[in-house]
Amino acid sequence: MCGLALAAALTAPAAARPQTDRDAQRAGAAWELTPSGSDARFRGLAAVSRSTAWVAGSQGTVLRTVDAGRRWADVSPPGAGELEFRDVEAFDARRAVVLAIGEGEASRVFRTEDGGASWTESFRNTDPRAFYDCMTFFDRRHGLAMSDPVDGKYRILSTADGGRSWKVLPDDGMPPAQEGEAGFAASGQCLTSAGPSDVWLATGGGAHARVLHSADRGRTWTAATLPIPAGDPARGVFAVAFRDRQHGLAVGGDYRPGQASSDAAARSADGGGSWTPAAEPPPAYRSGAAWLPGSRATALAVGPTGTDVTTDAGRSWRTVDTGSYDTVDCAPDRGCWASGERGRIARLTTGAD
Repeated sequence: MCGLALAAALTAPAAARPQTDRDAQRAGAAWELTPSGSDARFRGLAAVSRSTAWVAGSQGTVLRTVDAGRRWADVSPPGAGELEFRDVEAFDARRAVVLAIGEGEASRVFRTEDGGASWTESFRNTDPRAFYDCMTFFDRRHGLAMSDPVDGKYRILSTADGGRSWKVLPDDGMPPAQEGEAGFAASGQCLTSAGPSDVWLATGGGAHARVLHSADRGRTWTAATLPIPAGDPARGVFAVAFRDRQHGLAVGGDYRPGQASSDAAARSADGGGSWTPAAEPPPAYRSGAAWLPGSRATALAVGPTGTDVTTDAGRSWRTVDTGSYDTVDCAPDRGCWASGERGRIARLTTGAD
């Protein structure tokens, strides 16, 4: 699968636009559901390659495939059934880090180095005011996790050894949070990085939707306001995706079913310093987004009511599937995966597969 082939497959004439998984397959590109064997909701997803992916979700569930989704192995950490995993970052088929969310000690980080055969708890939050939402890695050693504001500022957790140990960074370089502002643990994409030091944090719930940017691995931050619905605890930016340190996409809206989410996407060409609303945004709330590796213009966005594609770097979006997904991720070899409620995990296929 190449970027141009996927773009062509997903830009069929309007009369042929797919409305179901089967119709999408006939159009040449589709999400192919895989047999997860689980009813968990998978909001955490890490695409390693076309054949290998990890998902993490409710009921303390972690699954892994190494055969393109034909079989999913349950590699959940023992005794984690009461935890809510919302993010997973995988380095390969054997090494991965998962984040559990929640107040106080419910927020935890686990790491495996043997494909999930064993896990080590490497962080447990002891501050009852903290609530961790997302994490990201710059490389195999350096990563960050973020918590909702504590004492009026977002809290950033840092690792320099691949998630084996963590420390809270000083908050003197973090701008104040808005009243009611927080991150959304909806897709594992409220914190994302590009390159060796740039990272972006997506927010909602405040008077304005914002994206905060750091160019020094989370020590100092600047904030930008986005033209995405805000002013309510259910509205804001739910996911950000950057294909390099300059070009980014943001998606969100109002996550409540049936609520309008106009202007649910925006784009940036200056590293998140400013944002422009999509001229043709997705038709509803979207919780996850991912660039197609190797493409300067093609990306996917997903949510409970469907999948949209852009082939012009976020200026316009078109719905190509109506299945429910919470998150999406693409591997360097252009293998794309999506996951969501009721154990749904899918792999993107084209006529070439």
